[in-house]
Amino acid sequence: MIKYISNNQLSIEEFQTPFQARLDKENRWVKLSQIIPWDELAAVYYKSMSTDKGAPGKNARIIIGAMIIKHKEKYDDRGTIQAIQENPYMQYFLGLTSFTTEEVFDPSLFVTIRKRIGIDKFDQMSQLIIEKALGIKKTEPDKNRSKDNKGNDSNKAVTPEPEKTIKNKGSLKVDATVADAFIKFPTDLDLLNDSREKAEELIDELANKLSLKEKPRTYRRKARRSFLLIAKKKSKDKKEIRKGIRQQLSFLKRDIKHLHNLLGQFDSGCYPLTRKQQKYLLVIQQVYSQQEEMYKENKHSIENRIVSIHQPHVRPIVRGKSKTPVEFGAKIGVSLDEGYSRIDHLSWEAYNESTDLIVQIENYREMHGYYPELAQVDRIYLNRENRAWMKEKGIRYTGKPLGRPQKEELSSYKKQKIRKEAAERNQIEGKFGQGKNGYNLNKIRAKLQETSESWIAAIFFVMNLVRFSKDFLCLNFSSFFRRILAQIIAYSSPLTLNFKSWTVKFI
Repeated sequence: MIKYISNNQLSIEEFQTPFQARLDKENRWVKLSQIIPWDELAAVYYKSMSTDKGAPGKNARIIIGAMIIKHKEKYDDRGTIQAIQENPYMQYFLGLTSFTTEEVFDPSLFVTIRKRIGIDKFDQMSQLIIEKALGIKKTEPDKNRSKDNKGNDSNKAVTPEPEKTIKNKGSLKVDATVADAFIKFPTDLDLLNDSREKAEELIDELANKLSLKEKPRTYRRKARRSFLLIAKKKSKDKKEIRKGIRQQLSFLKRDIKHLHNLLGQFDSGCYPLTRKQQKYLLVIQQVYSQQEEMYKENKHSIENRIVSIHQPHVRPIVRGKSKTPVEFGAKIGVSLDEGYSRIDHLSWEAYNESTDLIVQIENYREMHGYYPELAQVDRIYLNRENRAWMKEKGIRYTGKPLGRPQKEELSSYKKQKIRKEAAERNQIEGKFGQGKNGYNLNKIRAKLQETSESWIAAIFFVMNLVRFSKDFLCLNFSSFFRRILAQIIAYSSPLTLNFKSWTVKFI
């Protein structure tokens, strides 16, 4: 059965909107806006800005709120601004007083914002959220201490008091992962072809500026044809790939030579290439030297290997995973404290994550004022140096001890406790899964190194905010039932509580 009534399209003026009615107080953006410490986050944001120089900047709440919306909803820069234009709840979240159809700011400003905030300021914002969530209060020096006439502290003791030993508390989970850059899977043949095409663009640019009648011969059609003959094949043997690399190396070598000849025709005080084009020229030459060395020595690895001419800072990180043995992006060392994550180390070069452990534990002590009682780590972190350091600080850790197994059998309770503590380390693996599946931590779309680092840090900041909002709602929910229990104890007579759909009677 089909029911269809043909109607003409209404005009936008005739379309009924609910804006005359009140907006929903239970909306998620309304609730989230009420628990975020906007003033403290704004103070962190304004640290990098001058108070008396330059044009007035955008409101910090609008900037920070737009970044939260972008990563929480996985929008691109332009899509974020469009979503804010269409959603009154998002505009309320940004602190606007009325609905507007205008852009809150130009989408291109996101690049400047990522450069301005950076990974350090996002880490400070994450610390603010963690301190509020865990109830950590920073101790400040006493300003009311009396001073003598010379300005010296009269309360200062002659002999320093011994430091009070604070008992270790809590647990810290530590691991490392790779935040993959959003680039195509690199191969030597593709990389040489991309470098050749970019070199040909630079040759055309220089030839036009010199007003040459005939451009240098680059054989670009022949080079493109020889590349496609190999690239289009479903199965390629090693000889074909090696032959294609040799051909592309010869084409690229000729193009680089033409570029140097063209640059030599300009005056000494004039450099015709822009800063971006100069960077491409340097990257292309570095790619050629690396690929030539690997071709001559018949090897497949080299130090500081470039895998993308557009993002030369990205490096291959060998992880040994079954699905992706090699990942391309930044390697980050992360610590997890009661569900809240923090980036302790970010590097674009491969490194051994065991060097992060002491720094991560010291960061925990700096925030809490004491060391963790338990460090839940992977086997790679348990080298002799880290074991000795944790033993000195009285920190237990998950993992087998060195040496031969003990002859004495452990009790069933202790075995169960060891298995439980080792299994709890999977929570940080779940945090990585949350970042990659829910917030595109494995698809970092920023092009520059500093903006990519800011993008990664923003994702962890938003994940901490989401965790904080859930904990805040659970705290309010539990306090609601505590108030009910207090009323039950206070009343000696039967108490009846009426809810929307059911009734509870206490006798």
